[in-house]
Amino acid sequence: MTDNSLVLRGIHKWFSTAQGPLAVLDDIGFSQYPGEIVTIVGASGSGKTTLLRIIAGLERPDSGEISLNGKAITGPGPERAMIFQQFGLMPWLSVRNNILFGLANTRLSDVDRAARVADAIKRVGLEGFEDFHPKALSGGMQQRVGIARALAVGPDLLLCDEPFASVDAMTRQIMQTDLLNIVTEQNATVLLVTHDIEEALFLGDRVLVFSSRPARLIEEIEVDLEKPRLHEVRTSAKFQELRGKVWDLLQANS
Repeated sequence: MTDNSLVLRGIHKWFSTAQGPLAVLDDIGFSQYPGEIVTIVGASGSGKTTLLRIIAGLERPDSGEISLNGKAITGPGPERAMIFQQFGLMPWLSVRNNILFGLANTRLSDVDRAARVADAIKRVGLEGFEDFHPKALSGGMQQRVGIARALAVGPDLLLCDEPFASVDAMTRQIMQTDLLNIVTEQNATVLLVTHDIEEALFLGDRVLVFSSRPARLIEEIEVDLEKPRLHEVRTSAKFQELRGKVWDLLQANS
């Protein structure tokens, strides 16, 4: 494991409730290599988003250690960018300015910022929509803006919180293929959480299967399917075998 890896050791998290402490994460530990796409699959409410927020620095674990690039994560940082389920766009800003907003706290020159925005827009296929506002875009296009905003920062780690949960099924599959192509082309390191088994397998180099709350890491599954991955891989015998394995693990630990 290199210094540029994401490393978690013994992560625990509890929330205070009227009925007492509620355990959410139970001794979570794993590592992720640079350039690797790791997906986390588990039932809704199993603590996946909480873990992602801890890695993003938006929440603190109650115990355990977490580091990226050999440095402890204690809060938000520019080396991590997050794509949210609900797009997270500012409706009063254009596509271009929504992406620029993500670069507001960088030390880049105006010229470099403009270049990064133009490149990100091109990568997600939104050329010609730079001056459109979110309300004029479809759900899939809005999420493309969210992806472009995250990519423009040039993060070491891209965190995705069920990024396609708010779009229809057909758009979801198209966006999965597009995201996979984009991040593979950039050799990006991606950690994505989902409750969709097929999404986890289609996107991931490795799938981490979580139990129901409190979340425990049940098993790590290598997804030995060639890239680039096309939609047709979902009907392959190997894909269906992996899908059945993940399903059985989730059912046995629900």
